[in-house]
Amino acid sequence: MNELAERAPSTPAPTCASGPSSLRAGGRSAPLSGHLRQRIEREFRSRWEDEWGGSPITQSRPAGPDAVRLDGNDYLGVSGHPRIVQAQIDALSRSQSTVVQSGVFQLQGTPSNRLEQAFADYVGHEGAVLCQSGYTANLGLLQVIADRDTPVYLDSLAHMSLWEGVRAANAPAHAFRHNDPGHLQRMIARHGSGLVVVDSVYSTTGAMCRLQEIVEVVEASGSMILVDESHSLGTHGPQGRGVCVELGLSDRVHFITASLAKAFAGRAGIFTVPHEMRFYLMSNSFPNIFSSCLLPQEVAGLAATLEVVQRSDAARDRLRANTARLRGTLASLGFPIHQGSEQIIALESGTESNTVVLRNALEQRGVFGAVFCAPATSRNRAMVRLTLSAALTEAELRHVEAVARDIAPLVQPWNWPIARRNRGSGELSA
Repeated sequence: MNELAERAPSTPAPTCASGPSSLRAGGRSAPLSGHLRQRIEREFRSRWEDEWGGSPITQSRPAGPDAVRLDGNDYLGVSGHPRIVQAQIDALSRSQSTVVQSGVFQLQGTPSNRLEQAFADYVGHEGAVLCQSGYTANLGLLQVIADRDTPVYLDSLAHMSLWEGVRAANAPAHAFRHNDPGHLQRMIARHGSGLVVVDSVYSTTGAMCRLQEIVEVVEASGSMILVDESHSLGTHGPQGRGVCVELGLSDRVHFITASLAKAFAGRAGIFTVPHEMRFYLMSNSFPNIFSSCLLPQEVAGLAATLEVVQRSDAARDRLRANTARLRGTLASLGFPIHQGSEQIIALESGTESNTVVLRNALEQRGVFGAVFCAPATSRNRAMVRLTLSAALTEAELRHVEAVARDIAPLVQPWNWPIARRNRGSGELSA
């Protein structure tokens, strides 16, 4: 029996999202089936031992008190804001009965429903539905608005939750080249009108969607469009209303979804829905029917956060300044970050082995990013993702810049596959 399989009863094999963790002290789980052990051996052992070095790829060490954390998503630095905290405390301390139930029972007049309408008004849509996460928002919406007779066209870098929503709908999925409206147009001409799915800001690279051109293709083909604004709601547009509002496209976009775990730093998701299909959706969307609603303190905290975010123009300005500064420094040092422009910066080192080297070089110097690898990225397109915040101090920015200068000769980003591909495409187009 191999070493990895021997560990399985007491140490579950990790995935890219989570490393091994001990079970309760003295406990022992039931033995795994032989078939499952063979799958772990076949699909994961060499990756764990050879590429990851026998430890989780996501982190090599705990982040100490002096670490610069670029592995979160609180873009505006609202966590711990006194108005938000007080709203949560007030909700917890009220003497009222809390009924934990499915979200479909949160009807007109409830705090959840009022928050849904506030978000709908925020992005210029008729109505909205709160969910437990951005993942369940995408899954629950797509399960209803697509079916086996609805071709769905997804940008090749669309978030995994969107692909899973299409699969839940049993709809035919067609990938089009990233940010390529022309390729989308040709795909629709081949397979027929349907539903187009894009991110406004792509979660791995920080690239802006070419949304104006995409919407024009959608309208010309008689299709619908879903825009995931997880990484732009709160950070882009007037009062943080998102890219659709910023570009004047909100009334031309059929559905907007977002995780509220990014700029809103909460545990929830949201999607918009027209009034005419709200109750149809609530009767057919499995995540909404079979998952419990948000708790009162979560609803109260998000309602307060929406007010704080709307008044956070100064924080949005700082975020843009921090983004321009660090992107400029990294580019000048030879880091190939040309694929994005926003507060998400992808250091795409390629193989997982190379990414471990990059991760270690950063963490040893007190800078912590988020490691992304398959299935969050394509195979051999692993990266350390840096997410910036308005709350970064001058000292923290200088430290990140100093670390980047220090490690550039060690990791040689100009030799990463993405850098070579970019040089090659430049030469071909010259």
